[in-house]
Amino acid sequence: MVFHIETEKDYEFLLKSLIAGGVAGMCSKTTVAPLDRIKILLQAHNKYYKHLGVLSGLREVIQRERFFALYKGNFAQMIRIFPYAATQFTTFELYKKYLGGLFGKHTHIDKFLAGSAAGVTAVTLTYPLDIIRARLAFQVAGEHIYIGIVHAGITIFKNEGGIRALYRGFWPTIFGMIPYAGFSFYSFEKLKYFCMKYASNYFCENCDRNTGGLVLTIPARLLCGGIAGAVAQSFSYPLDVTRRHMQLGIMHHANHKYSSSMLQTIKMIYKENGIIKGLYRGMSINYLRAIPMVSVSFTTYEIMKQILQLDTGIKL
Repeated sequence: MVFHIETEKDYEFLLKSLIAGGVAGMCSKTTVAPLDRIKILLQAHNKYYKHLGVLSGLREVIQRERFFALYKGNFAQMIRIFPYAATQFTTFELYKKYLGGLFGKHTHIDKFLAGSAAGVTAVTLTYPLDIIRARLAFQVAGEHIYIGIVHAGITIFKNEGGIRALYRGFWPTIFGMIPYAGFSFYSFEKLKYFCMKYASNYFCENCDRNTGGLVLTIPARLLCGGIAGAVAQSFSYPLDVTRRHMQLGIMHHANHKYSSSMLQTIKMIYKENGIIKGLYRGMSINYLRAIPMVSVSFTTYEIMKQILQLDTGIKL
């Protein structure tokens, strides 16, 4: 697959698309940062929070560590999410154009494959920052192992096996990303298409700057994004749990066994806790965070595309 960047307009498109994607990612992740942190604490069975639910866990974090502890690890998340989301949205546009030419206009498999490929590309480039962010978010006040992003990265690299340690849990992430990103982009694009084609009077508004003069309203975008997030998470969540156990196992002696391979980790989680309390542990909170996160992400990206007038694409 070769993308040809031939003109100044092509470079302008790439730059604007990267900015739009990066801003969308930062807005969406900041929106759900408190839920992100409690999800990590519950997923990996933190000893102070494993017996709690979502709301009680959030209250306990505030009481034990203070309000801003809900955003612990969010700075590392912002450093990671801008290049991650920028890469994901931009490469989705590129993959979609290329694959659309292969599969034709009347199929939608190109959108699923483009979303999956974009997610894998973005994860591969930014994965070490995800491990660092998870480690920082898993810490509780008074028991810090890491004092910041750089210290965490250096410590993991030096003490746990170099670059390989910074990619621990990478394969379950990739296998989970394929259905997650694929269904996210596919569902959003499909829902957007149905809204514009069959219910434009309810879900659309005119916008002279956009091709065709018709765009979804903000509530419609939020709705489509929320449904897309719910669909995607339902398929990929067990691998997200597996990834967290592999990333965080080294931080607790009882969980060192989870630092092994992906399949061994899945077997251990299933054997010890089953499906509902193991592989789908924290699923309720994941719906609470994934639906608004994906909703805000797609909505912000679409708005940024309008603002930046991204109506035409790069030549392929």
